[in-house]
Amino acid sequence: MSLSPKGECVATLVAGSGATITADLLRKINESVGATRIAWLAEKQAADVFFQPHGGADLAALYARFAALIGDEPVDVLIQPAATRRKKLLIADMESTIIEQEMLDELAETIGLRDKVAAITRRAMNGEIDFAEALRERVALLKGQPASVLDTVAKRITYMAGAAELVATMKAEGARCWLVSGGFNRFIEPVAKHLGFDRFYANELVVRGGVITGEVAEPVLDKDTKRASLEKACAEIGVPLSTALAVGDGAND
Repeated sequence: MSLSPKGECVATLVAGSGATITADLLRKINESVGATRIAWLAEKQAADVFFQPHGGADLAALYARFAALIGDEPVDVLIQPAATRRKKLLIADMESTIIEQEMLDELAETIGLRDKVAAITRRAMNGEIDFAEALRERVALLKGQPASVLDTVAKRITYMAGAAELVATMKAEGARCWLVSGGFNRFIEPVAKHLGFDRFYANELVVRGGVITGEVAEPVLDKDTKRASLEKACAEIGVPLSTALAVGDGAND
């Protein structure tokens, strides 16, 4: 991917937990790229470095340059065109992204099958097996469990550090926020409402007579559905994909 050499770019630096962005690092970056301005997002924790790219502005080359400058310091960097720095849409996965749990694993632990289910989850998140088939396989293990277990497990939900601030900041800037999960409606609804997401989509765990049947309502929401949701949201809002922020943690995202 190339960026226009005439278009201003911005490198967003974010320090890891317990770390800081040092004055020496900013000095080295400034000397290397000739920053037009540097703006703190959170002092010593996050900063935007604006600069004019040169020499064709190959994105991979820019990342390599910043990686060399950052070295072993625990600082992440994201480089993008400055024109689309402020996003109009946030579309996020939920489990291990907005919340700290994988809810199917939590359900499995409640019935004594956590290790078996978690192993399938890891393979699906790593892209080793098809997500839809992995989901059906894990849900089948829940067959015959009382639906009340869903309410019990929902109480385990805890939020990722910064999740509430992310959604609040995006909405304060006028952005739309969608939560799209390969998990289940029973868990996504309270999370979406608590954090203020505008819309939410997830899979439906089939329950009959107060008992989990071991089935998932078809079609299964997977990575293709998530991509379609991103495109749908952008079309509804009337913005290009470049103004969307998509967040996830695994192959299904």
